Amino acid sequence: MSKRIAALSLAAVAAGLAACAGRDANQAGGNSFALPSFSKSVSITATLPKDTIGEELPTEGVGTVDDTYWKATLGGFTQSKYAQALGFPPGTKLTLMNLSADITHTLDYVKKIKKPPANFPNNPNLPVTASGGKFGKGYASGPISPGKSVTIMLAKAGIYLIGCAFHYGEGMHTVLVINKNATPGPEGTPPAQ
Repeated sequence: MSKRIAALSLAAVAAGLAACAGRDANQAGGNSFALPSFSKSVSITATLPKDTIGEELPTEGVGTVDDTYWKATLGGFTQSKYAQALGFPPGTKLTLMNLSADITHTLDYVKKIKKPPANFPNNPNLPVTASGGKFGKGYASGPISPGKSVTIMLAKAGIYLIGCAFHYGEGMHTVLVINKNATPGPEGTPPAQ
């Protein structure tokens, strides 16, 4: 199949999805839909919207990063495409999106730190039940199903360690900096295929 035919086919699929997304969303009570499968010769790259964190197991696609500034391996959370330390200003109304195709995740407060290194505790007791309206000590998103999202208000400035209650031991934890001039850290690389 030529690149032009593939591009036209992809455009037709996108137009069809856009045309029926509203109807299906109203019937299902939500606004999500799955993209069709394509051959390996076609790739689709998505960029997360502003003020969004994507999460999934490091082995699913987000990967990990050996962050030299935080002196830790970070994984499972991104503001871009691959694992990284996260950075947002206080007052941000954040969307947390589960990027997994079939695995439920959470985002839990682990602890607050003052500066590097990011020493993640070995086995923190992270709650599965949702707790706290604004991000801070005791915050837990609760289970987020695949393809779903929750909203989090980032109220207080600080440096926080966060993780997934279900997959913390599998490397799904990172640093979240809430500061006026905070920016995300360097991205890691995708997991080995």
